[in-house]
Amino acid sequence: MEIPYVAQTLFPLVWPLIAVVGALIRTRKNPSPQARLEIWQRWWAVAALGCGSLWMVLAFLGAPGVMADVIGFARSPFQFEIAFANLGLAVMGFRAASSSATARERITIGLGAGMFLWGALIGHVYQWFANGDHAPGNTGGVLVCDLLFPAMVIVFARRAQRLAAVKEPALV
Repeated sequence: MEIPYVAQTLFPLVWPLIAVVGALIRTRKNPSPQARLEIWQRWWAVAALGCGSLWMVLAFLGAPGVMADVIGFARSPFQFEIAFANLGLAVMGFRAASSSATARERITIGLGAGMFLWGALIGHVYQWFANGDHAPGNTGGVLVCDLLFPAMVIVFARRAQRLAAVKEPALV
């Protein structure tokens, strides 16, 4: 049974969708901006970055042939390395979801994830235009996820820093 191209290319968007829906449900009755922001940060970190990356670990280790086809590449030992790079991202995402994670730590996690995922994004776009790779795992949803997973971790953490600065003015 073949999964249609559109379903394959849109599948990665399930992780940010879960994060958004979960955060919307959890924040709908919470009046505190700080509490709402913390909920959004945790949902994004655990669902999008954490679970999204863990899914990639399982996919690359469990079905490397399928993943090679989905991204439009030949099967390669490189996929094993991608699996474990994603395991690192998953661990960072789960750490960022912790109640003890600071805004600074979350920014660092977002930047670390960004170095890998934004590099992957550039690689996907390059393969798309230079080699005509329109495979569902090389275009579409994966591009959005590679951009947004780390960016939103950073944006939420910066917003938390700003809210904390307004709440607790610096001593002069």
